[in-house]
Amino acid sequence: MPFIDFINRLRAGPVATPAALGEFIARRGAYVAQKTVLDYCRVKSGRQEKALFADADFQVALAYCRWQTFIPALGDVTALAEAWLRPHAAGREAALAEALAQLHDAALAAETIPDDSREAAEAAPDMLRRRLAEAQRSPPPMANHLPLMAEAPLLATIPIHAEQRVGETVAIKGALRFHIVSTQQEMERGFDGPKLALALSM
Repeated sequence: MPFIDFINRLRAGPVATPAALGEFIARRGAYVAQKTVLDYCRVKSGRQEKALFADADFQVALAYCRWQTFIPALGDVTALAEAWLRPHAAGREAALAEALAQLHDAALAAETIPDDSREAAEAAPDMLRRRLAEAQRSPPPMANHLPLMAEAPLLATIPIHAEQRVGETVAIKGALRFHIVSTQQEMERGFDGPKLALALSM
């Protein structure tokens, strides 16, 4: 199902099934990573966009950046879901975290990870569980304050030379944050938080 059709399905009425949330996490993780990377590269290339995107070396670097950003972005979206749902799972926080971690793991397992990103993918499930356990020691943050693990790999691998993006780190981070905030908004519109938290944590 195309991503926009999936979002429109959620907007038709709040849903409360873990399977739907799992699909949302998978799709939004991919969307956040790809949208941030591709939009930036297109803006930077300007009139040279067609030539740049046709370049074989650029395509290799772009694919690497997208995978390196997607893997932590998937964790960021999962952590966002945990923060949103936790107030509805008082006393069942650990069960909620594990259920969300399993949705994350399933989304990651469904992907064909290239060899050069496999190490990051294999480490992601344990890292996410540690992250959620640590997060539950503090009040759940809103999307505009959620620490984003995708930031560092995005900045480290984005296929535009560092000399050509001097002073643009804030804008790149801002674009990533914007997509995370919009993800929370879509989640709030599309899901019944209390019912979903109950289904995940019981």
